[in-house]
Amino acid sequence: MQTKYIFVTGGVMSGLGKGVTTSSIAKLLQIANQEVSCIKIDPYLNYDAGTMNPVSHGEVFVTEDGGECDMDIGNYERFLNQDIPKNHNITTAQVYSSVIDAERKGEYLGACVQIIPHVTDEIKNRIRKIAENENLDFLIVECGGTVGDIESLPFLEALRQMRVEEGPQGVIFVHVTLAPSLDVVGEQKTKPTQHSVQELRRIGIQPDFLAVRCTLPLEDKTKKKIAMFTNVSTNDVLSCHDAKSIFEIPQILYDQGIMDSIFTKFGKVGMVNTSTNWDRWNKIASDIVNHENNKVKIAMVGKYVTLADSYVSVNHALKHAGAKLGKSIDIDWIDSESITDYDILSRYDGILVPGGFGARGSEGIIQTANYAREKNIPYLGICFGFQLAAIAFGRSVLKLEDANSTEIKTDAKNPIVDLLPDQRNVSGKGGSLRLGANSIKIRKDTIAEKVYNSTAISKRHRHRYEINKEYIPEFEKDGLIFSAESDEGKRMEMLEIPSHKFYLGVQFHPEFNSRPGFPENSFVEFIKAASAK
Repeated sequence: MQTKYIFVTGGVMSGLGKGVTTSSIAKLLQIANQEVSCIKIDPYLNYDAGTMNPVSHGEVFVTEDGGECDMDIGNYERFLNQDIPKNHNITTAQVYSSVIDAERKGEYLGACVQIIPHVTDEIKNRIRKIAENENLDFLIVECGGTVGDIESLPFLEALRQMRVEEGPQGVIFVHVTLAPSLDVVGEQKTKPTQHSVQELRRIGIQPDFLAVRCTLPLEDKTKKKIAMFTNVSTNDVLSCHDAKSIFEIPQILYDQGIMDSIFTKFGKVGMVNTSTNWDRWNKIASDIVNHENNKVKIAMVGKYVTLADSYVSVNHALKHAGAKLGKSIDIDWIDSESITDYDILSRYDGILVPGGFGARGSEGIIQTANYAREKNIPYLGICFGFQLAAIAFGRSVLKLEDANSTEIKTDAKNPIVDLLPDQRNVSGKGGSLRLGANSIKIRKDTIAEKVYNSTAISKRHRHRYEINKEYIPEFEKDGLIFSAESDEGKRMEMLEIPSHKFYLGVQFHPEFNSRPGFPENSFVEFIKAASAK
């Protein structure tokens, strides 16, 4: 069967939830037993998200095959419970690089290379190649940015062309927009949506569905007014109102008849019986929000806390673990650069330090890791939090003078954390870290083995520095154990303090493997220990 395409665009402003809308539609199709996947188009000129500041752009999500991708790829993985390859994140830089390379090789046979058809053809080819290679029933493509942005025009033009080429039963458009309610008036306003759709139609795209973000459910009169001025059926104007959890959005859309309408527009007859799939998903969604009376307070001490989306996968992983254990997770984000009174950490049931790079805020993390150890507060350190926990132990327990990381202080007297050997001749920053899934060997009879119930696991990585093996004998003599390794013992992957209530550090990023209903083990054990406090 030929793949059907659903293109998701956005209007009015960024941050309305195109990624959640895309993921929710994909989930509904998966529940209907369809083979489905998602693509995220990012119109920026960065080759990938790897060198972008998470406070500006949100988390950099790492895929199994080592892609540094937009955080929406993480949304797709969590909703669908399937790995998304890095080629599903398409950027302007990737497209233009391919076109320029082809031109230099003479592949355009002397033609004047232009946006249309050469750039748009490259965009279409990338989309169709994924659909063909993965034998998909449906491919949902989210076009980042906002309609009217200059940088997204080539992508929107390519999507418009695909509608012409595939026909109306091969492509549908979903436009995510906004109907704000002003406190002074109390009325749902439709003008932003009207103008956004006008801009979309101006470039030749008529949306089939409108996913309208709003605080409260769209009123019938609001739907009818929007439908009248946008040439969209009233039934296809969908209320995307606030919910307790993003995992409730598939049900909200389903209740408004989106699936029947999608199948009708694509010329499909009826839907596959999905009752079992629905029961499973609704159980997962309800578990995440139904434990308000059993709260666990977690302090997340990091460098990028001014934007919650900087650590979006960690936030989700904590909630996945809480759902499994019947706990509601209350997260406070604490800036490692500004923290001075570490006694405030005693208010929390557990302390988590997520990933990061660079010297700024590192001393606050080192002091936080030491406080958690001394006060016997459950601690989980991820990547940077793993490395700086080792430095904290080196300073406070081993009394190593000037213990540090060469990332933070290049001439440290005791470089407990040092540059990876294969990074010493690397000059570029983009795509040059140790990235993607790597096999890890866990020592027997350790906390790590109990956490994972295995001596062999595979986890995703994103780092340039590692533990200096010269110091391991000193650490282990004084009670800190390095309980997992990779690359035939060359790299340390986990540390633990057996005498502590729960003190675990991991070089890898376990949050990228956590899914609703299938929480990652280290987060489950961390929340279990924090609950016991």
